[in-house]
Amino acid sequence: MVEKIRCAHILVEKESTAKEILEKLKRGESFSKLAEQYSIDGSRRRGGDLGYFGRGIMVKEFEKAAFALQKGQVSDLVKTKFGYHIIKRLD
Repeated sequence: MVEKIRCAHILVEKESTAKEILEKLKRGESFSKLAEQYSIDGSRRRGGDLGYFGRGIMVKEFEKAAFALQKGQVSDLVKTKFGYHIIKRLD
């Protein structure tokens, strides 16, 4: 079992905004540039990079989605108490 993973995310308040960002990602736009442009948390300055984390650190919904991803894969929308996340597994 993987102990720690590295992910980036884009966090927004509105589902409609999150869906719009997903469409841009599907068209090949840069995840890090979209994170810098849209994300509402401090990781936006690092292109959404959250660094490495293990289980039990992130909220349950986020953790479940993040650990299910393969390296390089991008999640669908993940709703948490903070808003709507799009997660990309980096390592």
